Amino acid sequence: MNPHSDPGPVAVIGLGYVGLTLAVSLAREGTPVVGVEADPAVRAALAQRRSVLFEPGVDDLLATLPADRFTVTDRLPDTPVRAVVICVGTAVDPHTRLPDLRHLSAAVEQIAAHADEETLVVLRSTVPVGTTRSLILARLRERGIARPLLAVCPERTIQGRALTELAALPQVIGGVDDRSARRAADLFGRLAPDQVIVSDLEAAEMVKLVCNAHTDLIYGFGNEVALMAHSLGVDAHEVIDAANLRYPRPDLSRPGFVGGSCLTKDPYLLMHAADRAGYHPPMVAAARAVNERLPLFAVEQVLDGLAASGRDVAQARVLVCGIAYKGSPETDDIRGSASVEVARALRDRVAQLRGHDFVVTPERIGRAGFAPVGIDDGLTDADAVVLLVDHPGYRQALNLGVLRERLRLPAVVFDMWGVLAEELTGAEDIDYRRLGVPGRTRGTPVPV
Repeated sequence: MNPHSDPGPVAVIGLGYVGLTLAVSLAREGTPVVGVEADPAVRAALAQRRSVLFEPGVDDLLATLPADRFTVTDRLPDTPVRAVVICVGTAVDPHTRLPDLRHLSAAVEQIAAHADEETLVVLRSTVPVGTTRSLILARLRERGIARPLLAVCPERTIQGRALTELAALPQVIGGVDDRSARRAADLFGRLAPDQVIVSDLEAAEMVKLVCNAHTDLIYGFGNEVALMAHSLGVDAHEVIDAANLRYPRPDLSRPGFVGGSCLTKDPYLLMHAADRAGYHPPMVAAARAVNERLPLFAVEQVLDGLAASGRDVAQARVLVCGIAYKGSPETDDIRGSASVEVARALRDRVAQLRGHDFVVTPERIGRAGFAPVGIDDGLTDADAVVLLVDHPGYRQALNLGVLRERLRLPAVVFDMWGVLAEELTGAEDIDYRRLGVPGRTRGTPVPV
């Protein structure tokens, strides 16, 4: 049966940033959606047609959906669904960097207990290459489904533009067989007519991993240039701008922290899969190591600036601006953010560690290790400001006049993305430090 003519109910397991945007988008197109979510707080919020995460357009969509178009529960319904899309989180262990697929395994157990030969199972979560076949396909066959309908359609949207990109980006689809690929293409065709069908499950799994590892590598080289230039006493931004100007080769990336749950995790998932196959990818590992170095570089610069001004670090008040992992497009997601590492390195060394973000709630800022503050209170009598993201709101909020009025001068400002470069470069009473621009010293080393 063609899902376009009789869409039937679709279940989406995991209603985080990936699953919720997919669920409301499918529901908007007329598909009845059952959202399956383990977190009772998320279920309670969605029952009231509001989300617990920040993603432009999602709350507006929730408010317009008919009650029977999108329902939320803690487990798959006993009545059959035509398709199940897995959108659960897949993490890596923070110490071993090995994949943690517990949530995926739990979802697969639910599905195996409810699926039949006509249930399409789609993996949207990011996994090491080979996981869909070895975990999901194997479990479905163990449950007696001889020819499961199984496909991989990796999520590739960016937070802050997820609804738009879900419809606009090509959807990569790989099936365990042609029948599965066609059914998955029909399902996603309601949202995204631009589709790229690949040969199998593994190719689709790898597409997502190499996309993010490539992004990590591009930023990693720009950050490597910045760290080298800093040591050599050269302005990395001048070098990169000059190198890119009217030169018909791929542009060098501007320096800046690259984070988030995907870019800090997916390279490790790719390395894990390659390692198990006997190849150890040095470039992927090197890029991740460089990018993970930047939060500590920021801390080193702040500590060095405080020492240079004669401040007692133990008595210092430090404001960190940008708790989410990025500022533009804005998000409230702090997974893989520089702020988490900055808090870990600074909170036991300074008197006050304040945190501000335009989107992240004060409760989450507090849980990240900061004293949540408004921007004015955070600046008052602070000895240092650490600006970690490129949110455009900070250009006005941290202008030179405001800083001179509120900070305890002379003060230190570290600016990861150069948001304040035009405003603060050359200010005599503010030690302005920017990634990729050499300062007086290399910084104060911070133990890892």
